[in-house]
Amino acid sequence: MSVTVIPYSDRHFEDVDRLWREAFGDDLPRHRADVVIPAKLAFQPDLLLVAVEQDRVIGSVMAGYDGHRGYINRVAVLKNCRSRGIGDLLMRAAEEKLVALGCRKINLQVRASNQAVVDFYRTLGYGVEERVSMSKLTSPSLDSEKAS
Repeated sequence: MSVTVIPYSDRHFEDVDRLWREAFGDDLPRHRADVVIPAKLAFQPDLLLVAVEQDRVIGSVMAGYDGHRGYINRVAVLKNCRSRGIGDLLMRAAEEKLVALGCRKINLQVRASNQAVVDFYRTLGYGVEERVSMSKLTSPSLDSEKAS
């Protein structure tokens, strides 16, 4: 079967929502598709990509570029579709889009405990950099909600 990577469109929402719930089941409410996708569509919507097979979303990747560095996140593949090169296909598509924008360095974050994902990114040429990842919530109210 043929898998293609295409830009996200509204018709993909239900599949992406289902995918993210499967792949990121322990995420906080602020990371839900109904929060993230509208925000992404308002800024660089062409950097939200989906892997589609027979009109069904089986993977996703979201990228961003600030003019200095690129960022990749929300890389996900349905569990029953893994180990078929779909993650690699999604990453290559995102990287190509970022490079076309002038991006010279791409950053991504992985949970330190997720060695399988770290190993996957290493096979794509990514290396671990000694950094401290910091963040600040500007709207903490979403985290106080119960995940639905």
